[in-house]
Amino acid sequence: MKLICFEDESVSQLQPITLARPAYAITCASYQLVDWLKLLPGELTVSIRNYLAPIQLLESDLSAPSRDSVRGEEILLVNARLVPRVDTLAALKSLCAATVAGVVRCDRTGAILAARLTAKETSRLDALPPSPADKVEEPASPFQKAARKAVGDLEKLSDDGVAKSLLELAADLPTDSLPISPDDLPAFGWPHEVVAWHMTEMPTAMQWRLARGGYTETADGVFVADGVSIGQYAAVDTSEGPILLDENVKVGPFCLLSGPVYAGRGTRIIEHAALKDGVSLGHTVKIGGEVEASVIEPYTNKQHHGFLGHSYLGSWINLGAGTCNSDLKNTYGKINIEYGNEKIATGMQFLGCIMGDYSKTAINTSIFTGKVIGVCSMLYGFATSNVPSFVNYARLFGQQSLLPAEVMVNTQQRMFSRRKVEQRECDIQLIQDMYKLTIAERDRADHDGF
Repeated sequence: MKLICFEDESVSQLQPITLARPAYAITCASYQLVDWLKLLPGELTVSIRNYLAPIQLLESDLSAPSRDSVRGEEILLVNARLVPRVDTLAALKSLCAATVAGVVRCDRTGAILAARLTAKETSRLDALPPSPADKVEEPASPFQKAARKAVGDLEKLSDDGVAKSLLELAADLPTDSLPISPDDLPAFGWPHEVVAWHMTEMPTAMQWRLARGGYTETADGVFVADGVSIGQYAAVDTSEGPILLDENVKVGPFCLLSGPVYAGRGTRIIEHAALKDGVSLGHTVKIGGEVEASVIEPYTNKQHHGFLGHSYLGSWINLGAGTCNSDLKNTYGKINIEYGNEKIATGMQFLGCIMGDYSKTAINTSIFTGKVIGVCSMLYGFATSNVPSFVNYARLFGQQSLLPAEVMVNTQQRMFSRRKVEQRECDIQLIQDMYKLTIAERDRADHDGF
């Protein structure tokens, strides 16, 4: 069996979350889809955007499939946007065990969520006609042409069209031959859905972790791995779910932990912190203040007082002391959120912010309800609107300015050295690539009066 996890065109709708990571590396309820894929039988390869491939190869040993490696083989294609819930693992296992070909499509969009191809289908790989080149509107200037080519090269998939050819083979397969339905494989469509699914799936994910073992129960509903320390006068409430602390987590004194809560290895929970109602912390996180129903990726810092609720934070973010976000409208109504020029009805009464990797806030920054903050930006004062990537945002003071990629490369180096992480050439290149990819985002914001 060959497993191929592929990114489709809708991955762009998940920005800024997916600017710095493949869609299969989005954390939700403490798990990533790639965690499930590594538990399936077979060799795993990935079809992702070109600029992300070098880091994925170095950090996860995941490379692209070749045409020769899949021809005449049993294949399972998996959409990288699938929600990494526990039931997704069970559904994917049943697809691996299937002996017939078939495809699972999203009922709403028609997108392929998964496809099972037998050797009969994949032996036809070379018979496919070449894929027609995507029609591109002619740019108005040489500068636009060069910029569009640069972005196009970065966003090309890393597998030289292998997954696309397999998806073309899968397009005509029956949708009723496999043992699962589209409801068994929900996929992220927009960033706020990560928070919504996190809230739904957190209790089940914690029980699955406990069933895997490796934890010692030190109090009713409190489970710790090796090297964990909990300071004096900690208060825990496990009536709604357990507390799981992975290797070498340090909890300071006078903390409140109200489950379900998961803290990844090496994370520090600062004294007087209050974590409640479903919090998932990646590894090597520093967390303080009040945090509710949120996902925080590795290496992010929120050490000081301030409220964070119903939010998603990428990696290498730092929230200054007193930074708070709103996750509830004064009217108590459902929250609408803007992505680019689209306004989406989330159906959620509680929704905080979506913040891309490497962004920072100054002390006492206030982020309004349902705001989206791009990568590599710095915020001051009140964030009353969405914030593009690579900007200094200080509208309270009447100032907005570009933040050059070189500044963020230097900032990255200083952050990495504080955590004893080596800054590699691919890390520097990621900053530079994300800057190019977000040029249009900043141009649009300028046009709209940012």
